[in-house]
Amino acid sequence: MLRQLEYRDPELADNTELVTEMLRTVAKRWRFRVQAGQLGQHPLEEALRFINSVEAAIDALGGGAGDVGTHEVRSNEERFHQLVDSVIDYAIFMLTPAGLVASWNAGAERIKGYRAEEILGKHFSIFYPEQDARAGKPARELEIAAREGRYVEEGWRVRRNGERFWAHVTITALRDPDGSINGFAKVTRDVTELRQANEALRQSEERMRLMVEAVRDYAIFRLDPDGRIASWNIGAERLKGYRADEVIGQHFSIFYPEEDRHRGHPEDELRRAKEDGRYEEEGWRLRKDGSRFWANVVITAVFDQERRHLGFTKVTRDFTEARRLREAQLAIQLRDEFLSIAGHELRTPLSALLLQVQGLVRIARIEDPKVKQRLEKAAASGMRLEKMIGQMLDVSRMTAGRLKLDPEPVPLDALIREVADRFAEIAADSKCPVTLRLDPVSGVWDRMRIEQVITNLLSNALKYGKGGPIEIEARSDGSHAVVRVIDHGIGIAAEDQKKIFERFERARDTREYGGFGLGLWIARKIVESSGGRIAVESEPGKGATFTLKLPLQPEETDAAQSS
Repeated sequence: MLRQLEYRDPELADNTELVTEMLRTVAKRWRFRVQAGQLGQHPLEEALRFINSVEAAIDALGGGAGDVGTHEVRSNEERFHQLVDSVIDYAIFMLTPAGLVASWNAGAERIKGYRAEEILGKHFSIFYPEQDARAGKPARELEIAAREGRYVEEGWRVRRNGERFWAHVTITALRDPDGSINGFAKVTRDVTELRQANEALRQSEERMRLMVEAVRDYAIFRLDPDGRIASWNIGAERLKGYRADEVIGQHFSIFYPEEDRHRGHPEDELRRAKEDGRYEEEGWRLRKDGSRFWANVVITAVFDQERRHLGFTKVTRDFTEARRLREAQLAIQLRDEFLSIAGHELRTPLSALLLQVQGLVRIARIEDPKVKQRLEKAAASGMRLEKMIGQMLDVSRMTAGRLKLDPEPVPLDALIREVADRFAEIAADSKCPVTLRLDPVSGVWDRMRIEQVITNLLSNALKYGKGGPIEIEARSDGSHAVVRVIDHGIGIAAEDQKKIFERFERARDTREYGGFGLGLWIARKIVESSGGRIAVESEPGKGATFTLKLPLQPEETDAAQSS
């Protein structure tokens, strides 16, 4: 009955089953696009209506023709023909056995750029790039379709204006009841945007792969859902010691100490990462050679869009040195806390004892010179001990950021004279004549702390420049005061000149000169807290010059910190 109907396209009327299959393919692809969210500019409602229309046409064509009236069959066939003509996202057209275009729909006009009257009767090779047409590609495609029933590919095609586009092409052979070829059905879809998106995704994934593989300081690799290693980068090889061909496919628990494997810790990590999305810890891990290292580990669960679990990514860093640094910092913190506590606990009884000894020296009538000498030595030792305790407390305050400055107007030249007068007797005993070259200089500083700095520099000059002259200079240099303390003693080697300003660092053996190695560090901290700087110039055997530069007025930030 279908053959008796009048069709604008006789080929479609003679091959209803084939066209039904073609429409099933179209509907299936559109359903996939809806599920994947790849609708481009098409609204979802429009796509669903289109799918319903195609499926309605399939139902109409697939019904029992013998039970349907001629009018209804004709109506269904006409609706189907109208549907094919109205499809704009697919070029659906027929070819004669020789490859001449025999029908044309709206989608073909939109994709190819030809109107029906321009293209009907033309050979379909017109849609192919010139080199493909010359190479006989169109004819080979028809040969394959005739031999195998169908030909599918993706490749370049050409629009009427010469523009290329990437096409998904299906060519299906149409046969008479006796099996002879009476033409071909051709469905073409423009997938240029999809190809570009896929290519961009491929390039992005390739860049990511190359980047991950090139990372040397991190072990970055993938695990399958069971915890077996699925990828391996150069950082993993460097950190773990395994080559990719040695480790891929093995369970990642090989990196864990036996006690962790025995209690199921690797599996527990994966379980928690899957439940929470991410798991992070630090712990011991093993290299291929059996050596241990302290690792920071991050395991992230990977899911697809439908929340199907695909596996895990694992990033491992060697934190061995970081752990040692943390332990060292903790030890320093504990030491500083001890120094603070010990300093406070010792200072009160020591001060009382020192006052008593000094009182005895001043008021007691001691006939025996040896006893008097011993009392004087005890007093001197007590003063040195009190100074050391003061330094310990200063270290504690400075380390905790609690150094408090009380700025006030200070005549620097007068302060230096006072310090030099206190050291006059010691200087005479050390045979170190002290020469002062002091210009009148005044500024706003913490008097007690600046006095502490000058005292430290002069004390060091007397200690290390014993037997030689010492000069102290002070002058104004614009907005700063400059103080120089010069000795002519043993000097300081170049490699030691920077470290002497650090905590517990000295240029000379403590057994030879005594002390904690804190004085210059404390001096530097005081000067820097006052907005200034301190430096040294020296040559071994030629003495040393310490230069102190202080702003005459405190900066606003310094004043704020001091208040």
